[in-house]
Amino acid sequence: MAQINKPWGYEIILTETGLPYVGKILHIEVGKRLSLQIHDAKKETSCLINGRCNLIIENEIGELETLEMEKQKGYTININQKHRYLAITDCDVYEVSTPEIGITYRLEDDYARPNETEEIRKEERKQS
Repeated sequence: MAQINKPWGYEIILTETGLPYVGKILHIEVGKRLSLQIHDAKKETSCLINGRCNLIIENEIGELETLEMEKQKGYTININQKHRYLAITDCDVYEVSTPEIGITYRLEDDYARPNETEEIRKEERKQS
């Protein structure tokens, strides 16, 4: 397991590198949000473990809608679907996904971070 600090909290990677899937826990601090993003090669499903969190997600007609996540309910995010999490309280979100390959395009980011490439991701994990 590896804990990676983020400006919005941290993530704990639960799976070994090289597996055909990734499992992680996102701990998001109250009032903070992840970037509005899309993945060009990653599909994910998330589930709220504790706390309260909004999922802002692009619907089937291309509009962003805000869903307050329900505990023990899965939310699937497809490749190239805009999304972001916003913590209403400190919260933990479990995420499983295809391997973390490709680019995470940050369309909006409160912390002015660049798009996340595979190289940036590897470097970030080496430092944890």
